[in-house]
Amino acid sequence: MSKPAGTAYPSLEPGYQGIEGIPKPLPVHPPTPLYGFPPQQYQQPSVGPAQLSPSLSALSLQSQTPEALRVVNLLQERNILPPGPVPAPTPCLPQDLQKLNCSPEVFCSTLTSIPQTQALLNKAKLPLGLLLHPFKDLSVSPQLPVVMSSSIVRCRSCRTYINPFVSFLDQRRWKCNLCYRVNDVPEDFMYNPVSRSYGEPHKRPEIQNATIEFIAPSEYMLRPPQPAVYLFVLDVSHNAVETGYLDVVCQSLLESLNSLPGDTRTKIGFITFDSMIHFYNLQEGLSQPQMLIVSDIEEIFLPTPDSLLVNLNECKELVRDLLKSLPQMFTKTMETHSALGPALQASFKLMSPTGGRVSVFQTQLPSLGVGALNSREDPNQRASAKDVQHLSPATDFYKKLALDCSGQQVAVDLFLLSGQYCDLATLGCVSRYSAGSIYFYPSYHSQHNPAQTERFQKDLKRYLTRKIGFEAVMRIRCTKGLSIHTFHGNFFVRSTDLLSLPNINPDAGFAVQMSIEENLVDMQVVSFQAALLYTSSKGERRIRVHTMCLPVVNSMSDIFAGADVQAITGLLASMAVDRSVTASLSDARDAMTNAAIDSLISYRTSVLTIQQPGLLAPACLRLFPLYILALLKQKAFRTGTSTRLDDRVFAMCQLKYQPLMYLMLMIHPSLYRLDNLTDEGSLNINDCTIPQPGMLQLSVEKLNSEGAFLMDTGSVSMYLWVGRNCNPTFLKQVLGVQNYATLPLNMNRLPELDTAESTRTRAFISWLREQRPFYPLLHIVRDESPLKASFMQNMIEDRTESALSYYEFLLHVQQQVSK
Repeated sequence: MSKPAGTAYPSLEPGYQGIEGIPKPLPVHPPTPLYGFPPQQYQQPSVGPAQLSPSLSALSLQSQTPEALRVVNLLQERNILPPGPVPAPTPCLPQDLQKLNCSPEVFCSTLTSIPQTQALLNKAKLPLGLLLHPFKDLSVSPQLPVVMSSSIVRCRSCRTYINPFVSFLDQRRWKCNLCYRVNDVPEDFMYNPVSRSYGEPHKRPEIQNATIEFIAPSEYMLRPPQPAVYLFVLDVSHNAVETGYLDVVCQSLLESLNSLPGDTRTKIGFITFDSMIHFYNLQEGLSQPQMLIVSDIEEIFLPTPDSLLVNLNECKELVRDLLKSLPQMFTKTMETHSALGPALQASFKLMSPTGGRVSVFQTQLPSLGVGALNSREDPNQRASAKDVQHLSPATDFYKKLALDCSGQQVAVDLFLLSGQYCDLATLGCVSRYSAGSIYFYPSYHSQHNPAQTERFQKDLKRYLTRKIGFEAVMRIRCTKGLSIHTFHGNFFVRSTDLLSLPNINPDAGFAVQMSIEENLVDMQVVSFQAALLYTSSKGERRIRVHTMCLPVVNSMSDIFAGADVQAITGLLASMAVDRSVTASLSDARDAMTNAAIDSLISYRTSVLTIQQPGLLAPACLRLFPLYILALLKQKAFRTGTSTRLDDRVFAMCQLKYQPLMYLMLMIHPSLYRLDNLTDEGSLNINDCTIPQPGMLQLSVEKLNSEGAFLMDTGSVSMYLWVGRNCNPTFLKQVLGVQNYATLPLNMNRLPELDTAESTRTRAFISWLREQRPFYPLLHIVRDESPLKASFMQNMIEDRTESALSYYEFLLHVQQQVSK
């Protein structure tokens, strides 16, 4: 039975009383703040007040205690999870400004109220940063207005794009909201193409929408826009052929050839490799594809440079022939070596003239030629070592190659399908610095692991057909006084604030850290603008601009009231990945724990007026210690649990690259009870009823053997755990089995039964799946299933041999806070 809300904790949880060997409290290290920059002294420049609508001055932030600042005693309030997703806080802005603000799903700040000074920010002990999802899928209009204009209006001084938060001094002059320069309104901006009226520039779409896309004129092009160019680089060693992945890739490509983003100029090419590199001549006029083998991998050259990348429309039949015959060509191979480095050098040579996307499929450690690697993993050290070795690359070959690729507008995406150690820490650099993506399918085998194959197929389909932008750059600007100093994500920083993104895709997230360099004393609001310039797959140069406006505050209570706990957690996760690699894993773990402790000390000393016993947090940060504990137990950072090095490194890559909405499910999965779904409170989407069960805490005490519980862990897996005494109706009407004993051990999908219960359950799971780009597999888990351990590992609130329970962690935090 779950306890009623508000049940207090006993002094020790009942399960732990009288147990020998309760873990000792965590050792207290001297604080290693993740965001400790020495406070710098700056002369205060005189800045004129940001001329804003007068309604802001009338807006008192603290007329009454807002819900965000309601005091929560974490040691007593047990059920702190909200029933559904955690909403992002709404910035405290006048209504007319807030309704124009950017969606937090695209652009958000860790603090929705910006401190006036760096000293105030340091005192709050909360990290300041922005999280972006700049190329998120947005259906055209109303969410994404597209403007075609002969001139794009920008500030003459700082080059900010005109946006809803500028002020018009009169019809002919506007004041930039980032540098405060007064600019002239160009004549053609006086005409509003939407209303077809003249003389109302403030009603144009650029002033009415915080997210907008411009079709760029020729001055935004350094060269004619490049065509879509796709190169597929396939491992065909014995190991690769044995996994059966080639059939899946070739079949998926055959099915998606007509849906690849592009136009009549789209080009495609193929390279396969083992100990040698094989090119494919697909020139129009050949009766069949021609294989050309280069065996000298020390001096890579292109055998026929002009016919290896061909126009897809003109040579589609030859491409089809190649895809149909490729899987059979290597079935008898005895080649065990992998010359990945030389294959990548060949790809770079082939793609340099145009730019484009290289998709690499690799199934083992590269063993020949440049970039060859040796295994660095010691399986005996997986659980015991306090600090994990080999999180940084073994060679800089892959990073250097990525930077060369980035300079020629080439991105490399890496698909790693492997049953053994592949050194993702080294190979991943080729994608990280070229703005590519990394996909990882451990223990991949078409026959032995059909569930993994299904996920690979679904991911590939999305990958091949999703929107793509080429030869992109992104710049983030912010109001004078604020500065950006660290970027997180996959890219290369070309100049201080320009990110080079040879490819941009709708599933890529970015984060930046910020500091306050000059006091923001005379400002009521500050603004942030991200501008992404890219070439669409149809060859149009486009600029997508997102602008966000936030209030400036000078009281600690206002700073805390505007804290976005999920954005803070996401930024800290990225910072901790960097810390793990540059310092050590234990250092990163200490820094995350200290982030929770320090912010609660600051809240206690600077915001709370009445001191009372317990571990006190403002309601807006009540989930912070839980999220930090979840991070400490996440594959990227956990210790004491056997974790393969590649699994750990992949989790770190995802933490740095996933947009916040997908990241949070990885950090803190969602648990729902499914055997008693009803239509009460359900959503109605396209005439389909979607039940909305409440979220449960991640603790075994929320499970019982009579129920069925769904654990949603994000982009890779969902687990449906079925209790031994599960409701017979659910077994029959949803799972299609007569009783628990007949439930198969490795079931991966729900049968489509013509029952209300089946329809409800499938509708809910489909709805969850549709909210993310990639296809999480459904594993139906019995008590005897080997996957039960994976399900239970996500029970973050429970104690394990090597990690504290949530309650014990709270006691540790409290001990530090009340010192």
